[in-house]
Amino acid sequence: MAVQLSGLWLPNSQLPGNFLQCPRTKPKLSSTALSATASLSSPPPTIQIVGGKTPSWYENGNGNPNSTLDGSQIESDWVDLDADLYYWTKALRPVQWYPGHIAKTEKELKEQLKLMDVVIEIRDARIPLSTSHPQMDSWLGNKKRILVLNREDMISTTDRNAWATYFARQGTKVVFSNGQLGMGTMKLGRLAKVLAADVNVKRRAKGLLSRPVRAGIVGYPNVGKSSLINRLLKRRMCPAAPRPGVTRVLKWVRFGSDLELLDSPGIIPMRISDQTAAIKLAICDDIGERSYDVADVAAILVQMLTRIPSVGIKALQSRYKIDVDGQCGKIFVQKLAIHLFNGDIHQAAFRILSDFRKGKFGWIALERPPM
Repeated sequence: MAVQLSGLWLPNSQLPGNFLQCPRTKPKLSSTALSATASLSSPPPTIQIVGGKTPSWYENGNGNPNSTLDGSQIESDWVDLDADLYYWTKALRPVQWYPGHIAKTEKELKEQLKLMDVVIEIRDARIPLSTSHPQMDSWLGNKKRILVLNREDMISTTDRNAWATYFARQGTKVVFSNGQLGMGTMKLGRLAKVLAADVNVKRRAKGLLSRPVRAGIVGYPNVGKSSLINRLLKRRMCPAAPRPGVTRVLKWVRFGSDLELLDSPGIIPMRISDQTAAIKLAICDDIGERSYDVADVAAILVQMLTRIPSVGIKALQSRYKIDVDGQCGKIFVQKLAIHLFNGDIHQAAFRILSDFRKGKFGWIALERPPM
């Protein structure tokens, strides 16, 4: 028995059991309904990615945004994409990842927070909302905070400006950085010292000696915390690698004579209730690979890319030299497996995810600021 894909035949044994054909239609979900139901669980274990609504920037369905759109139209289209993403993730096995060292780290970090003068929260610039820990505000309270959107080199100038405006309106101090090249690190160090300058003013007023400013570096796994510290120190003081879970213990390091930095392992909620955020974490490699099915995540990424104006269907066709059947990610992954990997779905899916992470489709964010 075999499955036919556009004239090609693939043995059923090479397809994962939960890798089903795409339904043609789905019910429409409003943005209000989306926000109201985002935290509901999704029990069925099988994948059911659906076609969704073709956004208005694809006038003829070919993925080419030829017309000029105003800002409100673009933001509306992003809301539609988020609604579609919610439906695509409903039937997937929930993405959950909570290694044993994180629980210990979370407890120790809460104790260390008492010693910090300023907290530097690192997020992935491609998904600033999905890499925001839901309990961070309650942990930090009134502590001074700097928000760093790392990997600014992996998003467009338009995306960067949109997020800069959003956080400026909120009164949040934000620094854009590139931990690999060191861009933004010196500004971050200066800002941390300025924000905590009153610490030593108060100490001197009490007749105490000045001490280095203590800054804690916190954030999700693999968002670039250790790389940022190494670039700031201009030497490799903290272990760093492009995968989640490398840093496993808290470590204080000194920067000059007036700044101490705490490198911490990535912290993530014990249970991720928002599965659309979980899928974005998987796409951006900000969560352990064992927590998700690579083929499922790659199929969803394909469907997202076809709906993002700067990418579209033609970018996928151009890169892989195969046709995109409608906007069904599963069929595309299957065809790529036949075309390049002798029917190996896992290799095909991993190639798509790897290409996105390396910027082969251009540097794009997967989130836009809320309207």
